[in-house]
Amino acid sequence: MQDGFVKIAAATPDLRVADCAYNASEIVKQAKQAAAKGAHLVVFPELCLTGYTCGDLFLQRTLLDGALAALDTVRRETAELNAAVVVGLPLVQQGKLFNVAAVLCGGKIEGVVPKQFIPNYSEFYEARHFVSGAGVPFQTISLLGQDTLFAGGEPLVFQCADMPEFTLGVEICEDLWVADPPSTRLAQAGATVIVNLSASDEIIGKASYRRDLVRQQSARLLCAYLYADAGFGESTQDLVFAGHDLIAENGALLAESRLFDRGVIYADIDVQRLTHERRRMNTFVTEQNPMVAALPVHPGANDLTDRTFPRTPFVPASKALRDERCEEILSLQATGLATRLRHTHAKTAVVGLSGGLDSTLALIVLVHAFDMLGLDRKGILAVTMPCFGTTARTKGNAEKLADAYGVTLQTVDIKAAVDQHFSDIGQSKDDLSVTFENGQARMRTLVLMNLANKTGGMVVGTGDLSELALGWATYNGDHMSMYGVNASIPKTLVRYLVAYEADRTMGELSDVLYDVLDTPVSPELLPPKDGEISQRTEDLVGPYELHDFFLYYMLRFGYPPRKIYRIARKTFAGAYDDATIKKWLVTFIRRFFTQQFKRSCLPDGPKVGTVTLSPRGDWRMPSDACAALWLSEAESL
Repeated sequence: MQDGFVKIAAATPDLRVADCAYNASEIVKQAKQAAAKGAHLVVFPELCLTGYTCGDLFLQRTLLDGALAALDTVRRETAELNAAVVVGLPLVQQGKLFNVAAVLCGGKIEGVVPKQFIPNYSEFYEARHFVSGAGVPFQTISLLGQDTLFAGGEPLVFQCADMPEFTLGVEICEDLWVADPPSTRLAQAGATVIVNLSASDEIIGKASYRRDLVRQQSARLLCAYLYADAGFGESTQDLVFAGHDLIAENGALLAESRLFDRGVIYADIDVQRLTHERRRMNTFVTEQNPMVAALPVHPGANDLTDRTFPRTPFVPASKALRDERCEEILSLQATGLATRLRHTHAKTAVVGLSGGLDSTLALIVLVHAFDMLGLDRKGILAVTMPCFGTTARTKGNAEKLADAYGVTLQTVDIKAAVDQHFSDIGQSKDDLSVTFENGQARMRTLVLMNLANKTGGMVVGTGDLSELALGWATYNGDHMSMYGVNASIPKTLVRYLVAYEADRTMGELSDVLYDVLDTPVSPELLPPKDGEISQRTEDLVGPYELHDFFLYYMLRFGYPPRKIYRIARKTFAGAYDDATIKKWLVTFIRRFFTQQFKRSCLPDGPKVGTVTLSPRGDWRMPSDACAALWLSEAESL
């Protein structure tokens, strides 16, 4: 099963300066090792067949002939591998010496790419030996008895017939460090994978800069970027080379070697994800008639051993980064709300405070917004509306939260009003149907809206992104507000935002926030059992950590159900069995499609992350779209 995943490898071989036969044998050894692990692309450093530090030996015919013989050895010895191998060497063409990368596959030299930017500053003096390929016209040359393509200054890409999304572009060392790298045109010509054969010497602070350069270029070009660096064995007469190999994808660093190590690093890149990103971003410019060579590898099943997927993709794994992200998100939410409050000249802000996670987060944001505007927190009207399913724990927590934050608390018991409403429409209280549940939710919204009118205020919504994705909201009930501060916050992230607030507060406020975190997620619309919550949301619609995972990969990267299921099985192995994952994936797809009508008329709310469901922003979908294609694929898994 491919699903767009391709294993690639960056290798730093042990070498001996000017010992081409030895270097070829080490390259072949590592290429075979990488191919045995399933790599379909193996890239080696700049001038790896000779060594980068040969100096004036590059002008010796003996070395140049030795490099060609070494190239032929690598070509022959890797012919049976189901992998493309990219090596660096000095090559004479038209009486000039070029620093080139040769792309080998299946015993053929598929193409040769010369370095375009020749550094001649500080410790570099390449112009003493090499010329730039930038001004050389694209041509076919004869090399080791084969006709092959010589890229010159025009972009040449190598495309896999079995997986056209796997398209390779090549640049060499300094090419990346300039203002207008060749990789830009290569990506525009269709390359989803850019490889860089480098001999970048090590000095203090350079590794960090190099890492950022590779990562950012992969983000800018929406590509995978592989950087294979020279290391042990290069001359240390004046410089030291650390073999700093890197693989990044769309701004994320997937693999990195330790400095001064020798060996191979691997990553499973997702070329389907990259092409999806390029389709989505209509500002990504493409070249209309690129020169394309073959990349005759045959990607097969990929075990994804070199790829991990975060279990909570909306939540950073590092606590330091998570805290930084939480502070940023709360500021985004509070700023959006403060701007709306000021614009509408609202005298109060009204929020339904249930004692659950979502309403607690909404209250936290409200407090931040009022503090930002220098307003008295008493202008926040927190309304608790007990009814048939309310427990003493949640009601008590709502009261404690209001007291701890110093906001105004109002209790409106809606039992009598709901009883009257049920009597009016002929709904029996013994019939615990959807009407029994939604009647309470809509009554609460009626109370909030009218209190906002009465106090000259605004109703702040509490519903989150996960609930919107599943349609787990009562239409024109908790689904409606005047400004929805949590609309782009998934449930898994809500929990961390509340925990962040709990961690940085003290006393009773901190205690009650932790108790809210320990309370089961529930709409509390059915009567409790023995005073405890009887209605647990995740028992009904499934675990939110699964649904948030499905949501992220379906919306952010357009993964089909089969691919989502595959990566979910890998990510949640040991936590959920395959049948459980499939069950809730089918549920997610079914609910996501059928509940779009609730998202089509959402209140305003601030966008916080890359995945949102606002009908005015990131997600525009007809309410009557059919889920048949997605359900058919999911149900057949």
